[in-house]
Amino acid sequence: MNVAILGAGAWGTALALHCHRAGHVVTLAPRRLDHALALAAFRENREYLPGFALPADLQIGLEVRPVLMEADLVLLACPMRGLRELAQTVRKQMDAAWARPMFITLCKGLEMDTFKLPCAVVAEVLPGAETAVLSGPSHAAEVAAGQPTAVVLATQAGDERARRVQAALSGPTLRVYRSRDVIGVEAAAALKNVYAIGAGLCDGMKLGDNAKAAYLTRALHEMAALGVRLGGQTATFYGLGGFGDFVATCNGQWSRNRTFGEDIAKGNSPEKLLSNRHTVVEGHAATAAFAALCRREKIEAPILSEIHALLYAGRDPRQAIQRLMGRELKEED
Repeated sequence: MNVAILGAGAWGTALALHCHRAGHVVTLAPRRLDHALALAAFRENREYLPGFALPADLQIGLEVRPVLMEADLVLLACPMRGLRELAQTVRKQMDAAWARPMFITLCKGLEMDTFKLPCAVVAEVLPGAETAVLSGPSHAAEVAAGQPTAVVLATQAGDERARRVQAALSGPTLRVYRSRDVIGVEAAAALKNVYAIGAGLCDGMKLGDNAKAAYLTRALHEMAALGVRLGGQTATFYGLGGFGDFVATCNGQWSRNRTFGEDIAKGNSPEKLLSNRHTVVEGHAATAAFAALCRREKIEAPILSEIHALLYAGRDPRQAIQRLMGRELKEED
């Protein structure tokens, strides 16, 4: 297949390397011209995924139009905040596309103004396009290195098309499962970043194994309950796109969201940490979006609410713990 990857962060680059190993024709197209020139010159993504050589026949794209021309799959590898703009850029160039590509979102989040998940944003901007989401426990450096990884591809496309794309993305080191629960996979992908911030707080405050185990258990339960209210299926939140990604992100030393929470627990303000970052902490914006959605829909999500107060209202982490521990006693549900 001809695979176009729009966005050259760590995850987009890792998938470019994987798809190239799988025998596909791959074009990696950064959003910035200077980044594209650097990739072409050094054959390495020194900015986002250093240490991995880009093969000579892995193409670097400079403009969206030629990249779309022969694409069978278009991977949208941008932060959530940039997805609508990227989709709008694609729409202006769709007349150049010879094939009918499937658009696979790699970003994780909820659009703040509309409360739409990624595939819904793409479907709105590109009506009639086939969409999918690829998610799961997938640290970019491990995928780039060819270490064993399993992810889930969720799409409402027909079974034959879904199976072809599943097979195309799978390989000896990346196993892809199929799902039709797009909302569930996308909700889990976004929410696990929120709860990973709380996991980092547990680590930073050195609360111990008991506390973190309790936190992870209740956070997973809350994530599943909230995701089901949004239209997802319960089983999804205990699969690769839910529990799998949740475990990896809440415990991985590489996890930007977990380390963000850990750094806050050590006394750093969220604003200071974000101002000094080159990469995106998607759980920060996702917390605001989901908290607003919960208020609108009158959904109770106490852990998410405390993380929101900590990030946006200056609540002390220990006060947040006390508030959660002091909630009314009840049966475990």
